Amino acid sequence: MDTEQWLAQVSEEIVDPQMPICDPHHHLWDHPGSRYLLDELMLDTGSGHNVVSTVFVECASMYRAAGPVAMQPVGETEFVNGVAAMSASGIYGDMRACAGIVSFADLTLGAAVGEVLDAHMAASPRFRGIRHASSWDASKEVRNAHTKPTEHLLSDVRFREGYAELGKRGLSFDAWLFHPQIPELTDLARAFPETTIIFDHFGGPLGIGPYAGKREPIFEQWKNDVSELASCPNVVAKIGGIVMAINGFGFHKADKPATSDAIVAATGPYHLHAIEQFGADRCMFESNFPVDKVSCSYPVLWNAFKKLAKDFSPSEKAALFHDTATRVYRLEG
Repeated sequence: MDTEQWLAQVSEEIVDPQMPICDPHHHLWDHPGSRYLLDELMLDTGSGHNVVSTVFVECASMYRAAGPVAMQPVGETEFVNGVAAMSASGIYGDMRACAGIVSFADLTLGAAVGEVLDAHMAASPRFRGIRHASSWDASKEVRNAHTKPTEHLLSDVRFREGYAELGKRGLSFDAWLFHPQIPELTDLARAFPETTIIFDHFGGPLGIGPYAGKREPIFEQWKNDVSELASCPNVVAKIGGIVMAINGFGFHKADKPATSDAIVAATGPYHLHAIEQFGADRCMFESNFPVDKVSCSYPVLWNAFKKLAKDFSPSEKAALFHDTATRVYRLEG
């Protein structure tokens, strides 16, 4: 049974199908045996929910094959800008894919990374910032980020020298890390209060390897660390990306994919704590597709988010599903 057949085993009526959604976190790639480009994105975003726009986040896709190594990631911005232009033509419908683009630049280049950032900006008017993943763990059972970060990357002097170049250009920083590293992100946020940080995937609460079977104590520490991070006004939270295999819920191992109710039951405490600490105007639901597709389908995932938000006010729902994302990523509409 392939992935689509497996996902098709769970079908749900769409909750509140008219609610406008900006999906602020998805990827595009073309790997052997794994293709997720505009066609696949359109199938997911067009599966019942009212997704009006999206934001692409880097995944080392379509880098330039030649030229200076530092400049090769600019190829990803060029590639995604082309996809965004296809979507903006209107041929594929009203949804505007990749209205914002978050790419990669190696901040350990120090001040020299400014040239790379300028090249990204020149490559697309949709470029909004970068993600230099710092997710690192000593366990061999936890796969570190594709950017091959060193331990304590966020504290590295050269990294911070490069990070300073973001603020000079009004660019944002998407932070992908694991839960033990959240205090390091808090320190970075306080050191550079003028730079907007987007806290991806709840800070990657781990549930595999040495973290398996320790969900409750990890959750209590996570709550404390997230509360401290939320005290930094320049940090906003992406709430989603928590049904990956590394989170340890095991949905990807089941005979059938997760239902929205199962996702609410498992992940609800994380969502509600983040919203309580950051406020709806500093939170945005995210799909993290196709990565989270290992656990559930796109319509089921957004049903879960809508069920989680059922008791919030109309203005809070508007922020969580659309307005925070479009404001933070400076999108039109």
